Amino acid sequence: MAKKTENIEFSKAFQELEKLSQEFEQGDLDLETSIKKFERGVELAEVCKKRLSEVENSVKKIQESFNKS
Repeated sequence: MAKKTENIEFSKAFQELEKLSQEFEQGDLDLETSIKKFERGVELAEVCKKRLSEVENSVKKIQESFNKS
């Protein structure tokens, strides 16, 4: 599970996060695997959260610029 998350695209991070979620829902994972996958999920969630925050800030700047016009 030591995949890098530094340069992963939002869509790929989200897809991988969805896949991990489905694996947890199936409930067939042993404890060690579950812990590793959970850690990966947290990393991916952070990537998604950061990217969404960046996009939100961009949208706010665009709105502010539009409102000044």
